[in-house]
Amino acid sequence: MTNLSKARALALLIPAGLLAGAWGSQLFGGLYPCEMCHWQRWPHYAAVVIALLAFVPALPTRLLVTLAALAIAVSGAIGVAHAGVEYHWWHGFTACTKTISGPVTIDDLMKAPIVRCDQAQWTLFGISLAGFNAIISLGGALTIFAMLLRRDRAR
Repeated sequence: MTNLSKARALALLIPAGLLAGAWGSQLFGGLYPCEMCHWQRWPHYAAVVIALLAFVPALPTRLLVTLAALAIAVSGAIGVAHAGVEYHWWHGFTACTKTISGPVTIDDLMKAPIVRCDQAQWTLFGISLAGFNAIISLGGALTIFAMLLRRDRAR
């Protein structure tokens, strides 16, 4: 397997895995995303689409993998900003979000959970989900970039 093939696979697996974890924690774990959590998801959605396009033979694979890695890195940067807000290193851009869907009544708004961007809902070893997204996304993007720069050895 070439470095480009490995980079292409990572460019798809990293955002897909992080999105699966985010949606799983929301749907099965009851962890509702705040506004900044949603901001972290959008670049991953883009990265998945771009990485899938990199598997189309007629399209420029290296360019698409590079763009997917950039999108992953953007999500990681947003994760750093969000983690900093959660740890109170700096003030956030938004304080809280109400999560509801479908037709909305005043009663629905009053019962909807308030999800604050400046309070981590879950941590492991002191690292929030935003922190894990930052670590995995930035580390993954750097790994993909390194693979793109590394020349394959002749066999």
